[in-house]
Amino acid sequence: MTAPAIDDATLQQLESKYDPEMRFRPLTAGAATLVGTLLIVLSLFHYYTAGFGLLQEITHRGVHLAFVLGLIFLVFPQRHALLERAAEHRWYAPGNVPWFDWLLALGIAASVLYVPWIFDDLAFRVGNPGTLDVVMGSILIIALLEATRRSMGWPLPVIAIVFMVYALAGPYFPGLLKHAGASWSQLVNHQYLTSQGIYGVAVGVVATYVFHFVLFGVLATRIGLGQLFLDVASAIAGRYAGGPAKVSVFGSAMFGMLSGSSVANAVTVGSLTIPAMIRVGYKREFAGAVEAASSTGGQITPPVLGAAAFLMIEFLSVPYHTIIAAAAVPAFMHFFGVFMQVHFEAKRFGLRGLTPEEMPRLRESFAARWPTLIPLVLLVGILVSGRTPYLAAFTGISSCAIVGVVTRVKGNTAINWVLLAFLHALLVVLVFGGIESETVRLVVFGVGAAAAFAGVKAFGIQGRIGLAVLVEAFSTGAKYALAVGAAAATVGIVIGVVTLTGVGFKLSTIITGAAQAVAGGVGGFLPAALVDPKSLTLLVALFMTGVVCILLGAGIPTTANYIIMVTVAAPTLVLLGVEPLVAHFFVFYYGVLADITPPVALAAYAAAGMAGSDPFKTGNTAFRLGLAKALVPFVFVFSPALLIVTKDFTLYDFSVTFVGCVLGITMLAAALSRFFLVEMKRWEQLLCVTAALLMIAPGLGSTLLGLVLVLPVVARQIKDWRRQTEGLAG
Repeated sequence: MTAPAIDDATLQQLESKYDPEMRFRPLTAGAATLVGTLLIVLSLFHYYTAGFGLLQEITHRGVHLAFVLGLIFLVFPQRHALLERAAEHRWYAPGNVPWFDWLLALGIAASVLYVPWIFDDLAFRVGNPGTLDVVMGSILIIALLEATRRSMGWPLPVIAIVFMVYALAGPYFPGLLKHAGASWSQLVNHQYLTSQGIYGVAVGVVATYVFHFVLFGVLATRIGLGQLFLDVASAIAGRYAGGPAKVSVFGSAMFGMLSGSSVANAVTVGSLTIPAMIRVGYKREFAGAVEAASSTGGQITPPVLGAAAFLMIEFLSVPYHTIIAAAAVPAFMHFFGVFMQVHFEAKRFGLRGLTPEEMPRLRESFAARWPTLIPLVLLVGILVSGRTPYLAAFTGISSCAIVGVVTRVKGNTAINWVLLAFLHALLVVLVFGGIESETVRLVVFGVGAAAAFAGVKAFGIQGRIGLAVLVEAFSTGAKYALAVGAAAATVGIVIGVVTLTGVGFKLSTIITGAAQAVAGGVGGFLPAALVDPKSLTLLVALFMTGVVCILLGAGIPTTANYIIMVTVAAPTLVLLGVEPLVAHFFVFYYGVLADITPPVALAAYAAAGMAGSDPFKTGNTAFRLGLAKALVPFVFVFSPALLIVTKDFTLYDFSVTFVGCVLGITMLAAALSRFFLVEMKRWEQLLCVTAALLMIAPGLGSTLLGLVLVLPVVARQIKDWRRQTEGLAG
């Protein structure tokens, strides 16, 4: 069956439908112009500060939050039903925005900027807030919860409210959870006037790192880098069995380098791969599931990763290149697990690859799009050099604009290449020239901008993108950041309650105690020689943490999930002997897995919309595809060498663990697909699952035991495969 083509308008509708962060209300022309201008100003503010120097910390965060939260009330309606209404200007709703939303936008912006305004006096007010301080803080907290509800739904605001109730009602809780309690004034003071609440690390990371990389990803996609990646993926995997599904895996891995959003990844890559998968014979729900499972890996794929990666920098005080190195193997295991299930599924049903006519011509694609690699190379190079991530993003964004404006897809002349080289030379001077003066830096930037403008006008250069697309990319980048900014601020409330009440340590004690109790009960049924009480306790704690991550992820985004679980659960893991970096990656990995975990699997639902399949079936299938690598986080806890940059890394431990994981994931994928070389029998599936668990478990002995267990399966599979092959030949 031939799948219909999916146009840009349909893709935008799908992203809006399945990604609550992009459901914007219709606006009249005047209101749309105002909102669009504010979005562009927000992007330009972050672009400028990334390249020419950040403002004072509290001022930078305040300006960011004022724009983000104010815009939310202008673009997100009170109820989703209002999204379907046509834009209409009425006296009580100027621009199709109700008057109370205009007031809320102005009120929350004023309450946010109040703190930077009084910053010089803040040292004398913390702990003793005035009446106006409490009023402004109360406005911010209440309006922030409403902004988050509008942009992301109820789960995250409800969690924040529960934590605030805990802070206020501390004396009424039993046992370890009991505390002295706080008054509303004390709670507002801690959340509003300190850096441990709303203005905390989460908002700081979004305002200084995340926004810039989101903007880079949007621009890189607009200039054609994403299409180049898809063409490369097609050339690598398209011709083999089930080719389009394998292209989906490779394409999502490479596109994930640019986009940290699972839904955006699924919509962009899936628009090409899902119709092709259906065309070669994949069931619609499986086609959608493959894309969903692959797309979630974008959040753990270097060099961009998701917002959580930048939070790790602040939480752990490590360089960004350390996070990149640590993420490499987990990202590989994610895509490898999906790839193997896709492969076995394709072999089982005899699905073909792409024909030469259906495959892109890689040489032509590379000849047309190789300049789009320049921004990515510069970005990675600067990150690896140890310079700040936001400077790297500034360089990448600037390079994207240069490549997009001064080079064509085809027909470039000498003037195109000269202008490209000259503008990048000026960019290198800005980044590496050691120029301290902001004025001089602005002059260099102005020379570059004037040269680009003059070159385009004088020589009539038509680039890959026009000015309109460049402006649209800056607007879209800001759109993606709105809900993330609200989530970061709301999670700040959770962190504030934890630091105010000390509940994090209390929960760690409770979790540790529960894990010890369960481990003691389970250990009673196992031979003493095989049971290490400490390891068993850790295993139970990890299992509990993973389950909670998945459950939370069903209702809140990955970044918020990560922050909450790191605040609450990571101390427990560290207490049980896990390295902090490993504990953070464990939580992050399982938070990402939640994007394909029913009943709320946003990436799977977006893919189902493109495949025309049942969303729940697609989500269940995507979850099955993700199971093959679900055990990997347990591996790097018990064998931290898999993350490469851990303190006890050895090449031997890494090699043994890596090979064992690859073999174990392969066997587990075969068991879940019920196919290896031929159809599997039930006993073979059971043996493969058992062998996979042993192979994935760190240690040479367990890997070898797993290999021994799987030998009868391999022998039977080879025998029947030869028989089938000879029968076909005869």
